[in-house]
Amino acid sequence: MKQLSDIGLIGLAVMGENLVLNMESKGFQVSVYNRSTDKVDAFLADRAKGKKIMGTYSVEEFVKSLERPRKVMMMIKAGAAVDQTIESVLPYLEPGDIIIDGGNTHFPDTNRRVAYVESKGFHYIGAGVSGGEEGALLGPSIMPGGSVKAWPVVKPIFQSIAAKVEDGTPCCDWVGENGAGHFVKMVHNGIEYGDMQMITEVYHIMKELLGMSADEMHQVFKEWNNGDLDSYLIEITRDILAYKDTDGTPLVDKILDTAGQKGTGKWTGVVALDLGIPLTLIGEAVFARCLSAIKDERVAASKVLSGPAVAFAGDKKQFIDDLKQALYASKIISYAQGYELMRAAAAEYGWQLNYGGIALMWRGGCIIRSAFLGKIKEAFDKQPNLNNLLLDPFFNEKVTQAQAGWRRVIAAATLNGIPAPAMSSALTYFDGYRSERLPANLLQAQRDYFGAHTYERIDRPRGEFFHTNWTGRGGSTASTTYNV
Repeated sequence: MKQLSDIGLIGLAVMGENLVLNMESKGFQVSVYNRSTDKVDAFLADRAKGKKIMGTYSVEEFVKSLERPRKVMMMIKAGAAVDQTIESVLPYLEPGDIIIDGGNTHFPDTNRRVAYVESKGFHYIGAGVSGGEEGALLGPSIMPGGSVKAWPVVKPIFQSIAAKVEDGTPCCDWVGENGAGHFVKMVHNGIEYGDMQMITEVYHIMKELLGMSADEMHQVFKEWNNGDLDSYLIEITRDILAYKDTDGTPLVDKILDTAGQKGTGKWTGVVALDLGIPLTLIGEAVFARCLSAIKDERVAASKVLSGPAVAFAGDKKQFIDDLKQALYASKIISYAQGYELMRAAAAEYGWQLNYGGIALMWRGGCIIRSAFLGKIKEAFDKQPNLNNLLLDPFFNEKVTQAQAGWRRVIAAATLNGIPAPAMSSALTYFDGYRSERLPANLLQAQRDYFGAHTYERIDRPRGEFFHTNWTGRGGSTASTTYNV
């Protein structure tokens, strides 16, 4: 081994170990450190044995084992641990050295840390890394942002270890300043929440309304994975439905119906509310997990609350195709909303986001990777300032084609009492977005009635505000809290 390593990584949990092995397999020597140093010994004795991986047992030894400019990558739990690790590393750095956070950090924390570390004379990168254990080992999607001057230094390593699309282009490129990389990763995770929820809704409808077995559903998802819905999540759903427990029955049927979450979907919804973006589908996906978590309460409620009897008398084959159309159309809405949020954030924080490039970064390696993303890249390559994916000719046509089946699915789910919150909210958003006029005129009249919040008129120019003394008892003073 060389005396000094090309890069160092702190945090030998699942993602950290696999990223180290990925880097080493691409020709880079890597130094490793973990707060619990027994993990260093275990790693060196097992998966790292005989490889160009240098174990270290103190922060000082770790930093001094790196060639300059030093590249210190953290793969640790988001929150206070990141700040503590930064503080432990800073005393040993020299000007121009780089700290990289590859965890699921909330982007405001990265904004703060970039400013702080740069004030000390160093560089900081917040890099979203997606792909799970397998992606980390074989090629993840990497979304770096932060100190612009650091990118040329880490680019050769990051683009070497990242997943590649068909033409060899790496699923990694510079996203933007400050917390832009972690913001894009957050939106990725929000879309992931939506994709997973929509697939589970289709599964639920197939099981409860159509009475399909796990093997029958496996065959449907296998077929879908060879068409427009080709994606990692459809692929693993296919495999899950075919997996048998030790007694030969489907394992999926024995898994408790309570879903966990780590918070990135919630962050996406909160930021959307802050920026005024109607991110309805992802919001419903987060709330669906929350509802699943109150299992005991649902069990009790099921004994006292009744709904319609579930019955299907139509064409099963046609309805399965309707489900495919509903899933595809809802998926378009999810991405349309996610891209709306990124556009709003770019305007708010002064980021220059490459939307087609982001789709390319998500095209391989990450959890939401799919053939679908290639079409998103094409849409933004044609129209970089595209306001909404629904306005792109390809997606407009696809939603139009899917609309009838989509509506039949939502109607059938509603009439049979089967919840489909994500796909239902997607259709509601679509109908709202295509409406020239919505009932917000009445809502604004209500606000003006009880709070003198004023309103605009359709027969006057935008920007002129009016207040009506609705009861005859109010005065002429109006509030200044009218915001759109």
